[in-house]
Amino acid sequence: MRIFTAALATETNTFSPICVDRRAFEASLYAPPGLHPETPTLCSAPITVGRRICIEKGWDLIEGTAAWADPAGLVNRSTYEDLRDEVLTQLRAAMPVDAVVLGLHGAMVAAGYEDTEGDILARVREIVGPDILVCAELDPHSHLTAKRLAAADFFVYFKEFPHTDFVDRAEDLWRIAVDTLEGRLRPVMSVFDCRMIDVFPTSRDPMRSFVDKITRLEKEDADILSISVIHGFMAGDVPEMGTKMLVVTNDKPEKGEALARELGLELFSKRGTFIMPQIDEIEAVTRATAATTWPVVIADVWDNPGGGTAGDATVLLRELLDQGVRGAAIGTIWDPMAVQICMAAGEGAEIPLRFGAKSAPGTGNPIDGVVKVVKLVENAEMQFGESIAPFGDAVHVTLDGIDIILNSTRAQSFDPSLFSVMGIDPMSKKILVIKSTNHFYASFSKIAAEIIYCSAGTPYPNNPAKTPYRRAPKNIWPMVADPHGH
Repeated sequence: MRIFTAALATETNTFSPICVDRRAFEASLYAPPGLHPETPTLCSAPITVGRRICIEKGWDLIEGTAAWADPAGLVNRSTYEDLRDEVLTQLRAAMPVDAVVLGLHGAMVAAGYEDTEGDILARVREIVGPDILVCAELDPHSHLTAKRLAAADFFVYFKEFPHTDFVDRAEDLWRIAVDTLEGRLRPVMSVFDCRMIDVFPTSRDPMRSFVDKITRLEKEDADILSISVIHGFMAGDVPEMGTKMLVVTNDKPEKGEALARELGLELFSKRGTFIMPQIDEIEAVTRATAATTWPVVIADVWDNPGGGTAGDATVLLRELLDQGVRGAAIGTIWDPMAVQICMAAGEGAEIPLRFGAKSAPGTGNPIDGVVKVVKLVENAEMQFGESIAPFGDAVHVTLDGIDIILNSTRAQSFDPSLFSVMGIDPMSKKILVIKSTNHFYASFSKIAAEIIYCSAGTPYPNNPAKTPYRRAPKNIWPMVADPHGH
């Protein structure tokens, strides 16, 4: 067997002011053939898992480029076309192949392309023809379109949010692919449109129990190869945005359709109960300072670079300063210019600095003060499960008793190593302020005495009922009360 594999992925917040060009991919991950690291990234696990599988089977794995950019706004048109064509040229050179196994995200939008994944999958299908297996692993914060369904044989999505299972799902992808190639399976996809958009953290019920249930169904019924909840991505203003249920069966489309509908309506019946309760910045800081055990983690859930925001909001920092809090650490505030200034000043310098809140309305105001530059780190990285997440050149400064990390490559706060690599002991702090919706939970929950979810400012369009969509469907909840008419 000859298998071609590649990855091209990012998540596009169409409301974000931060556009994505080739440099953004190169800052996060750009690995031409032969240069992909042994450690998988979020959307390139099919490559690293595929290496092991193909060695075991004695098959040839032809690796194409792997490219990933941290979530932001629209991808530059030529950047997308160039990266897409790079992969497609590699596929043509690899022909003939028996299968194409891809790592995609599912919520990329480029200028001129509302459905980039549909575009690349359709072009892959055109190259390989109708009989060659085409499959992909994707992020559930994405859009499942008719064009993608028509072009691929099957998809597998991460089940967990936080996405701790991207390697496990790549294993599922390859297991189904191998069984298909060896003639034991014929995967068929069945989809139900839940007609809703919501946030589905699996770290708490009701989503925890729902994911446990679909995992159990996969194990108990041999006809069911995979079940995925496509959460949807509420910051992606595209025509097929929304939550969908995907069931992959072994050539049992009717059974798959019935199960997808049953599970989809069960999910819909719990709408509005999934997301974590949130409080504003005043209550969050007041509650954290009153705590008697530490550290208290305050998650700035809507200034999450993992959802495409800039990550430069200062609303929570301003509240900490106004309340005179000491013993807090902020990780991070994105400000490449402030990082440059601090790098030039050097460790130990005390300088006047203005930083933060440059990207968009709703992010607070820039912070002005005399800061001390404590530590400089070039090309800083933190852990994210089995992967590594870069956050660029970074500096640790202090202002009025608060430790602040300024970074030059936008990245959400995945892991406490974010602080320790910058010379801050996270266990020594009373309060840790991080920017993430829920990916932080897997690691920070191990050290946190308490986690507070805070809705501070409006850097992200977090209320679909009020978001000024132009392209998204109108007949889904919460835009309408009950689109299913029950």
